[in-house]
Amino acid sequence: MQRFLKLSFLALLVFSVLVACSKPGASTEPKDEGKKEGEKTPPAQEETVAIEPEEGASLIMWDNADGEMEWAQYVAEEFTKKYDIPVEVQEVSHVDAAGKLETDGPAGLGADVFHAPHDHVGNMVSSGLILENMFPDEYKENFMEAAINGTSYTEDGESTLYGYPIAIETYALYYNKDLVEKPATTFEELFAQAKEFQKDSTDKDRKFGLMMEVGNYYYAHAFLGGYGGYIFGSDNTDPSDVGLNNEGAVKAGEFMRKYRNELLPLKNEDITADIISSFFNNNQLLYRISGPWDITNHKDAGINFGVAPLPKLDNGEVPTSFSGIKGYYVNAYSKYPKAATLLAQFATSEEMLAKRFEITGQIPPHKALLENDALKADEYAMAFLEQAQSAVPMPNIPEMQTVWDPMGKAFVSIWNEEVDVKEILDAAAQQVKDAVASQQK
Repeated sequence: MQRFLKLSFLALLVFSVLVACSKPGASTEPKDEGKKEGEKTPPAQEETVAIEPEEGASLIMWDNADGEMEWAQYVAEEFTKKYDIPVEVQEVSHVDAAGKLETDGPAGLGADVFHAPHDHVGNMVSSGLILENMFPDEYKENFMEAAINGTSYTEDGESTLYGYPIAIETYALYYNKDLVEKPATTFEELFAQAKEFQKDSTDKDRKFGLMMEVGNYYYAHAFLGGYGGYIFGSDNTDPSDVGLNNEGAVKAGEFMRKYRNELLPLKNEDITADIISSFFNNNQLLYRISGPWDITNHKDAGINFGVAPLPKLDNGEVPTSFSGIKGYYVNAYSKYPKAATLLAQFATSEEMLAKRFEITGQIPPHKALLENDALKADEYAMAFLEQAQSAVPMPNIPEMQTVWDPMGKAFVSIWNEEVDVKEILDAAAQQVKDAVASQQK
């Protein structure tokens, strides 16, 4: 079914392009009324593929609540103004969209365009839920490499782009500007600052130098990757090669144990996101590791804080934080695949993504917008963007779902217990290998 839908859509797209090219002035780009007679259109515009949407098309788009919904509504209204195609925006969480589409899609009830995190791509492709992005060369030229890699899927050694990227996020180092004059650039420096700060800690006024969710593999992977560990081979596309217990991974585990022993003698269960936020908002914490989702939290608390890239490890490497790529995808069961593709393309235009940053503050992965004045003036966005240069997209193959639980438990054991680090990681890696083998039967 997926292959049939893809071939049918390709045939429709080729036909629509031929029709569009035969019409004078047909284009997905607005006309430049100020162009002088005889002046040539820039090559990038000449290469833009025009799509002729289906007659009578009307679309449904799914997106998150709050600011993201506000932006989606704006996109829908502007799209309708330009193409006279009505778009209904419905609130469906991006983490729930793929699961909802599995039942709604075949029944003809799902959204034509929907928002999903990139680590769902493998499952969506395997389930035949999404159509590929029909403009891969254009997107590879205009979008950050991490955004392209995250929304692509590799099968039989061939990578195919499916998503239309709308935002990139990762985590970095928050610091209290009233307590830290200049953020640490190495963990050696951070440990020294933290120990000095913690000297004044008392039972009534506890102080900590650095906090993070130590048992959450989403965060712990930064150290594993920074020391040379990896999840799967071939840039996380080969699940037959597991690197979760190699020499680098063991060094990461030993680093986490050193961090516990020297700075944070608490059980994993006592280091929750809420507890970390409370210490930071009460000026009892120098540093925390988190993502842009905590900016509003600390702003509302009135904390004078900054954000910086993660400090370098003792091997000179920056920890490889996970990056998440938010993107739009076109439902393979859409009645109007050409109109839906046009909407996804319109939503990820430079103009619409600039508006998205204005409304949501989320970093657009469009290369042209990295020089945007509003983005460059936002110190938080620029810090996360700098860390994103060292980040790796979370693996999006279905086998990644076998990793989270064993590796999360492994780092809890490394933190809470005195068991040998290599022994703990060997057991977790074997669990992953067994689960992958079971999936592939």
